[in-house]
Amino acid sequence: MHTIKTVLITGANAGLGFEAARQLASQKGITKIFLGCRNRKKAVEAKDKLISLTGKDIFEVLILDVSDSNSVHNAVSELSSPIDAVVLNAGGTGGKTPHQLTQDGVTNIFASNVLGHAVLVESLIKSQLVTSTILYAGSETARGIPKMGVAKPELSSTSIEEFTAIANGNKFGSNADPLDVYGTIKLTATLWMSSMARQYPHLRFITMSPGGTTGTNGMDDLPVLKKILFKYIGSLFMPLIGMMHSVEKGASRYIEGLLDPRFESGHFYASRAGSPTGPVVDQLCLEPLFGNVVAQDNARNAIQKFS
Repeated sequence: MHTIKTVLITGANAGLGFEAARQLASQKGITKIFLGCRNRKKAVEAKDKLISLTGKDIFEVLILDVSDSNSVHNAVSELSSPIDAVVLNAGGTGGKTPHQLTQDGVTNIFASNVLGHAVLVESLIKSQLVTSTILYAGSETARGIPKMGVAKPELSSTSIEEFTAIANGNKFGSNADPLDVYGTIKLTATLWMSSMARQYPHLRFITMSPGGTTGTNGMDDLPVLKKILFKYIGSLFMPLIGMMHSVEKGASRYIEGLLDPRFESGHFYASRAGSPTGPVVDQLCLEPLFGNVVAQDNARNAIQKFS
């Protein structure tokens, strides 16, 4: 495996992205970490805090909004030399208007979780600006978490048309609960990653769920009652029953996925059945759909229609 020295992390100013940057800085051989962030002020504050926490001045701000394809292309144009690895961490439930369409014709929730990252990866590959590993922040919701009331995503055909309807929101409707949509979108991205692994065998494509993680800001834009339930009440009680773990543990999964060659390209790693915490396993043993190459390629082809 190519030695990883430089890494770009999207959504790096807070939560899992920030913690992943902090942990990466302690890894031997890491010489530069790009902090991909939407807001320059918050990015600079994060950079200063990371330097203070780690004692290493190896962080560089890169303004990048994955919900905006133009911002993604501009960010790639700012890179003067190849980077070794990318952590596709940004995401969430789509802001205040998750089902509103972007200029690319996809919903905000799809743009921030999938399309922006697809545009970023394709642009980096086309410009020969990534050399080793792409790691996508997957989610156990892609296979369902019944104990948390998250149903298994239902796909009727896994056709290009169905994945297109997931991207533009037609599959769900304008009043759909963002949490119900989220798992299907994460499933689509997981299949896309596996297809990309076969398209570009010289690179590693790892989907790694950080697990159910406290202290993240992915639920900030939910309605008030759900935000209180999932972010605050859930963060207090879910760890007690093994349904959530710390942001440090979540970010450490990213680091392992990036640096441990035992994690195979094209595979999706997450917690064992029934829980979003604990040891990670290859999800193919839990859900055969993850290994369906037709579904994988259909997801990729649908995404590329918008990029």
